[in-house]
Amino acid sequence: MTQTTDSQPPRRERKVTRVQVARTEQLTPTVVRVVLTGDELADFSVGEYTDHYVKLLFPDPDDTDLPERPRAYTVRAWDTAAMELTLDIVVHGDEGLAGPWASGAQPGDEIGFIGPGGAYTPDATANWHLLVGDESALPAIAVALERIAEIGTAAPVHVFLEVEDEREHQELTQPAGARITWLHRVDRPEHPGAALVEAVRTLTFPEGAVHAFVHGDADFVRQIRRHLRVDRGIDLDRLSISGYWRRGRTDEGWRSEKRDWNREVETEEQAMLQQQA
Repeated sequence: MTQTTDSQPPRRERKVTRVQVARTEQLTPTVVRVVLTGDELADFSVGEYTDHYVKLLFPDPDDTDLPERPRAYTVRAWDTAAMELTLDIVVHGDEGLAGPWASGAQPGDEIGFIGPGGAYTPDATANWHLLVGDESALPAIAVALERIAEIGTAAPVHVFLEVEDEREHQELTQPAGARITWLHRVDRPEHPGAALVEAVRTLTFPEGAVHAFVHGDADFVRQIRRHLRVDRGIDLDRLSISGYWRRGRTDEGWRSEKRDWNREVETEEQAMLQQQA
């Protein structure tokens, strides 16, 4: 039962959609594609966003008294006619909740989710696009590339993706103006994300307004954001940029501190911009 006060309205219950596993596919050594289906998907839909996500609900294996724990995953594909929802899930051995579940998922297994949410879609009027991320952002970047190809623009698209090694590469749609660069973490294991930061800093930016999508580990996202905002002078409304996760933090730990982390980043950024003024 949710407790409320006179000044705090009751929290609206979010709809839980119950689905079943239709099939799975091992895309790469660490990525499992899970296709979900079920009658409750009859009312499911995704709109304009290319970063639509759902939150899978997992019971806590260590505490049966806790409510289900949510884990957010990008909608890689949604087939309305077949009522099939596709998610790509990164597996880190036995670590976490979603990875082990995806590795062992069998057709007919049931799970619930809430959503979808989302906020980004490539701006069709942008002069060029910048897409940057690690494995956690790869599904959203893959969908964004498909959308840019549908738009039919020849605007330059610079894509930088960091994965463990070449075995983690995936086939991606490549619009006319796209250049996709794969970077390997195994080459710089002591500094995850450093290759992405360097790639953006050394990129010769095309002329005109950029629309950028930068997501993944919060530490490299923070560095790239500072570069784009302070060094390049790009307005926030041209950026979709956020830490999906943070190395060394659990999902719950990162969510509990993310708001303060965002505030710290914004304060630091404003101070640096004021110094330049």
